[in-house]
Amino acid sequence: MNDKTKLRKLEHIEIVLKEKVEPKQTTLLEEVSLIHNSAPNLDYKEIDTSMEFLGKCITAPILITGMTGGHPEAAKINEALAEVAEEIGIPIGVGSQRAAIEDPDLEYTFSTVREKAPSIPVIANIGAAQLVKGYGVKELIKAISMVKADAIAIHLNPAQEVFQPEGDKDFKNIIDIVASLIDELPVPIIIKETGTGLSGKVARAFAEIGVEYFDIAGLGGTNWVLVESYRLKNEQLKQIAQEFGEWGIPTSISIIDVFYNVPNAIIIASGGIRSGLDIAKAIALGADIAGIAAPALKKLLMHGKEGLKNYILRLVNELKIALFLTSSSKPQDLWEKDIILGLSILKWLKSLDIELNEYLKLRKLKKTLNNTTL
Repeated sequence: MNDKTKLRKLEHIEIVLKEKVEPKQTTLLEEVSLIHNSAPNLDYKEIDTSMEFLGKCITAPILITGMTGGHPEAAKINEALAEVAEEIGIPIGVGSQRAAIEDPDLEYTFSTVREKAPSIPVIANIGAAQLVKGYGVKELIKAISMVKADAIAIHLNPAQEVFQPEGDKDFKNIIDIVASLIDELPVPIIIKETGTGLSGKVARAFAEIGVEYFDIAGLGGTNWVLVESYRLKNEQLKQIAQEFGEWGIPTSISIIDVFYNVPNAIIIASGGIRSGLDIAKAIALGADIAGIAAPALKKLLMHGKEGLKNYILRLVNELKIALFLTSSSKPQDLWEKDIILGLSILKWLKSLDIELNEYLKLRKLKKTLNNTTL
């Protein structure tokens, strides 16, 4: 692992913290309305946000998605994130483990997560581009073993790679490559986008080879095209990157599209999730669990572990309030509640040939489709 790669890890963190890296395009979650129930037939104290995820019980449908690793400073961040996740009882992912696979001296920057979080689900992470370049079962098992992972995310980030100065731009045959690996691994594969959204067509192609978990990472949150634009020296390419800063599928649309095409999928909704109400809306659209990244990082670095803990607990409280006001005793009840969708979302659905009534019918059948076993 060369010094340039280590430096890139820190540059990414600094850019996310200091620069404007969110697009003007929103998640469109503001166009999702949950219907208020003035007479909820439940006691607020009875609301239960706990669930099973990757074979383990978690306290709420919130995942700290993979962000970093591969540098001593990143190790400190991962350690603190893991300690808070373990204390609260929610799952956590790590950033791309390519650095540690190529340089074993950096393994500790990732393994610290499992050391500090022994009981919660932990998700390993490797890039699809590395699989195209030759990574196989050996490297993926190494990544899994490094953090004693309960699943491994294979991240699809072509929009980032095409603008990254050191980017890998070959994604050829990635679905066939994943198909050759899926039965050889001891844990499930999660197909993960990185901020430009996963389409239903792509999700269906991966589902047909046996993938069940999808992190849609839609447009509306941290945008890695914009992140990389701050690292570019070529002014023309920098301008092009700014133009593509609005490229992608908004989070709400990605959730609907993936669910509509793969109704029994287990969907992680990430990309611009900023509140417990966002989490409730994402689940109501068809997701199973929501993911946060940049907000967790910022809270940790600006307010310490206690600030991060308080932020996550606030998300849980906001989610519980949304559940109470929709007469939902648990998050999965939201799938059966009526929702109202705005005009922009309806236009997207029409363009994607998503039949609205069929989608709404599928939502209300979701408990049956996946038997709520995650």
